[in-house]
Amino acid sequence: MSSYRVRRRRQFCTFTLGSLHIGLPVEQVQEILRPQDVTTVPLVDPVVHGLINLRGQIVTAIDLRVRLQLPARDEGEGCMNVVINHLDEPISLLVDVIGDVVEVSEDNFELPPESLTGTARELVLGAYKLDNKLLLVLDIERAISLSTAAV
Repeated sequence: MSSYRVRRRRQFCTFTLGSLHIGLPVEQVQEILRPQDVTTVPLVDPVVHGLINLRGQIVTAIDLRVRLQLPARDEGEGCMNVVINHLDEPISLLVDVIGDVVEVSEDNFELPPESLTGTARELVLGAYKLDNKLLLVLDIERAISLSTAAV
């Protein structure tokens, strides 16, 4: 009887922030939204971009560019919303561009690359090698935690 190894595969919803190609497990993503009107909230952490109205529900919008300490978007440059469900509450993550859903093998998972530094390194669980780029897996718990957010 021969033994064989079952390869586990995972699907990730992907998006870009600057030059970073990032993914979240599809089961964590509730929906993707076009740019939304945002109501700013005074005196909150700069990571909180504001609040959006999602079919009558108020949702916090977190700017992942700010969270990852990336340069600000150009004036007038829109952003997309990746709405996740965290502890039964929706949270919107503002990203630059939505990518595809990709399927990867768990066998290809690696620790974060040494070239990734600063806050980005702290918020990435690891990476998958794709054909022409790395897919960085975002640690969603740390990314949305304001207690560890850069001020």
